[in-house]
Amino acid sequence: MIEATNTAAPSVVWSKAEQARPGTPLLVMLHGYGADEADLFSLAQLLPDEFTVASVRGPERAGPGYSWFPLRSDVSYAVQTVKTTTAAVTAWLDVVRGQHSSVTLLGFSQGMCMATSLARHRPHDYAAVVGLSGFVIDAGTEGEGFFHDAELAAAQLPVFWGRDQADPVIPVEAVDFTAAWLRAHSKLTKVLYTGIWHGINDQEMAHVKEFLGLTVLKA
Repeated sequence: MIEATNTAAPSVVWSKAEQARPGTPLLVMLHGYGADEADLFSLAQLLPDEFTVASVRGPERAGPGYSWFPLRSDVSYAVQTVKTTTAAVTAWLDVVRGQHSSVTLLGFSQGMCMATSLARHRPHDYAAVVGLSGFVIDAGTEGEGFFHDAELAAAQLPVFWGRDQADPVIPVEAVDFTAAWLRAHSKLTKVLYTGIWHGINDQEMAHVKEFLGLTVLKA
C-alpha cells in the first residue's frame, strides 16, 4: 500500500508504486458513507493484476470515517454538494489520468453514486463503471448543464451493478430509480446476490473481475 502525500490532492492509497503506473489501466475505488480509503482497498487483490488501483477518501467527516456528501435524509443534503464533490474528484483525475491507458470507476454504496455522477459529468472519460450495493442520484433539473445524461446514454458505457434484493440500507425508491436510470443510460450488467445484504462477497468480486476483463482489458 502506497500512501499519497500531496496535500493538494485527496488522500489516496495506491496498489502500485509510482514508477510502475504509467501505461496501466487505472481503477478508482470510491468508498461508502462513514468509511475511508482503506475500506475497499483489500478488494484490489481480487481484481485483474493489470490495473493500478487508487482508493480515494471522501472530503467530509462522517461518523468513524468520511462521506462524499450528506445523506439525503440530512437537512444539509443538496444536489449542489454532489456536483461540487464530483467536480473536485474530476479535477484530481485530470492530474493523474494522462499516465494511464484508461480510467474505470468502482463505487460501493454512496461511492456508487459518486462513480455514476463522475460518469454523468464527463461521459467519455471512463472505460466502465462498477457499482456495488449502491444507487444513482436523482438530480432532477438541478443537474442540467453538469450531468450530460443524453451523451452518456449514447456512449453506452458498460456498467456492472451488483446488489442483494434484501439490502436493508438503500431505500426501495432509490433502487427503483437506479434500475430504470441504468437501463436507459448505460450498457447494464445487473447481478443479484442472496445473503450479502449491504455488502460484497467473493462471488460478486469474481463477476467484477470477469466484467473488467471483458469490458476494459479486451476492449
